[in-house]
Amino acid sequence: MSNFSFQPVQAEDFEAMLALRMTALRESLERLGRFDLQRGRERFQAAFAPEFMQHICCGAERIGFMTLKPDGAMLKLEQLYVAPERQDQRVGAWVISWVKDRARAAGQDVTLSALKQSDANRFYLRHGFKQVGESDFDIDYRWTCEVAR
Repeated sequence: MSNFSFQPVQAEDFEAMLALRMTALRESLERLGRFDLQRGRERFQAAFAPEFMQHICCGAERIGFMTLKPDGAMLKLEQLYVAPERQDQRVGAWVISWVKDRARAAGQDVTLSALKQSDANRFYLRHGFKQVGESDFDIDYRWTCEVAR
């Protein structure tokens, strides 16, 4: 049994979540020559939607967060960040399993985008996501729900 859980996000969590996001993204953004704290703040502010966000916790410790939003007939995993020191501890796999369970219950597919040259790309491919598109900086993925429609 997992020691992971979710906690709701509040507006006042913004700064701590921004810091975690920038720490988690830094290496990938630097590889692309795109690390910029101000741009990161602006992008996160534009995407900050506490009603769709969850802190990922291990016991009482917040170790990451995710954003899962409805997107037409699908679900969109807009953000999944785990503190670098907590990566490779099956946290992401636990979150993806939870997301897929919600998608199956709703009979919906899941979409997401990951930065090019990010380790996240291998992670999503390992978890059954298929590449469906690409832009200048991102790769788009889709996981297809097995539930008959």
